[in-house]
Amino acid sequence: MAVSRYSRLIVGAQVMWERSWENMQAIADNLPPANCYCSDDLAVYSELIWPDCPDYESGDEGNSEHIISYGKEETHNIESVNADLRTYLGRLKRRSRCFSRCIQALRRAIRLFVWHYNRRQRAIANNPRLKGNLSLCF
Repeated sequence: MAVSRYSRLIVGAQVMWERSWENMQAIADNLPPANCYCSDDLAVYSELIWPDCPDYESGDEGNSEHIISYGKEETHNIESVNADLRTYLGRLKRRSRCFSRCIQALRRAIRLFVWHYNRRQRAIANNPRLKGNLSLCF
C-alpha cells in the first residue's frame, strides 16, 4: 500500500502472495511521481526503480529520492493506514483465526476499503472540523 504524505490518500494498493522484486516493481511503476518515496527497511525496497518526478521548471525528468526509515519517523502515515485497515477489515486482525483464504475476496475487500478511506480523507480535507468525527463508512 502507498499513501501520499500530504493528502493522506491511498495512491496505490496491491494484494499479493509474496513480496518479490517483480511484484513490488509493478506497484512502484504505477505510483504517481513524487520527489521522495519512504519505506521501511525491507531489502526489496532498496532494489526497486522508483518513478522520477518531472521537474516542471526545466521540463526534464528529475531524480526522486528513496528514504529507508528504520524507525517510524518517515512511515507513520502508512502505519496508521495499516492500523485502520486491520481495524475495519476483520479478516486482517492479527489475532483473528477466521480469515478468508480467497485472494480475490481479499482484493475486493481492499479495493472497497481504499475507496471508503479516500472518500473520508477527501471529506476531511474539504471540512477539517470533521476530523475525528467521521467514521470510515459514512
